[in-house]
Amino acid sequence: MNFYATATRPTLYFIGVTTGKSSIMKVFPAWADHLGLKDAGIRGIDFPLHAEPEAYRKAVAFIRDDPMSLGALVTTHKIDLFNACKDMFDEIDPNARLMDETSCISKRDGKLICHAKDPISSGLAMDAFLPDGYFERTGADLFSIGAGGSTIALTWHMMHKRRAGDRPSRIIVSNRSQHRIEEIRRIHNAMGRTVPVEYVLAPQPSDNDAIVAGLKPGSVVINATGLGKDAPGSPLTNAVVFPENGVAWDLNYRGELIFLDQARAQEKARNLQIEDGWVYFIHGWTEVIAEVFHIDIPQRGPEFDAISKIAIDVTKG
Repeated sequence: MNFYATATRPTLYFIGVTTGKSSIMKVFPAWADHLGLKDAGIRGIDFPLHAEPEAYRKAVAFIRDDPMSLGALVTTHKIDLFNACKDMFDEIDPNARLMDETSCISKRDGKLICHAKDPISSGLAMDAFLPDGYFERTGADLFSIGAGGSTIALTWHMMHKRRAGDRPSRIIVSNRSQHRIEEIRRIHNAMGRTVPVEYVLAPQPSDNDAIVAGLKPGSVVINATGLGKDAPGSPLTNAVVFPENGVAWDLNYRGELIFLDQARAQEKARNLQIEDGWVYFIHGWTEVIAEVFHIDIPQRGPEFDAISKIAIDVTKG
């Protein structure tokens, strides 16, 4: 249960599941000092997975009505919160409306605004570790496990016209529920698919193992389920065989990270590149902080590197 106390200083909220365990609680004060956000603070709001709509509405109403509550970053609950609260926003950005998700809440000129920042942050994170022309050169597939907001954002990035000539040979999306499969199919149809997409109902981890077994060498396998952080486990079994020369990317950077353990067990034998969610974390937060506090934060270059170093120094210290 969350108690909404009136904010006494400019406050950013983090709406998630286990927000107190996130590195952002240590990193944000250091970033705020570096960025000149005097006296700015951060608070976590925790909800169980798929909370009741009224719970989301209470949180959004509080942020809307409290003068010093400036906005929020939303993880895990992006789609559920949007569906529960979309009538409460004065403005909904085009990506949020297309993808039916809220990853950022901000205020501007007395208006409450809903944003979908994941298409930007996920693309920046992926481009940070995949070289230009990777898919064009390798002909690899992209398999994203989980059909939630992160996969919607990542696949949007892969289908965008600016990536013409450097797209996966095919995209495969799996999920445990048919409802989410149909929803992402609808969104892809609205986007205008530029890549062949396969949608697979995968109620068991062994179903995902079978998909991985059919991927081309060099393919990218993404854990976009939250398993290993928001809930225990992995979307794969220990019997999975990753594609040779492939990339294993877990969007999580904290928690059990069993998916990454499974990939590391095959790192040498399959020549895998293994990535966690740390860079995704940096881009996700800096995009939202820039929007909520109405400041410019570079997406790359010396200033972005300085911000990244601050986060590493704080978490290691």
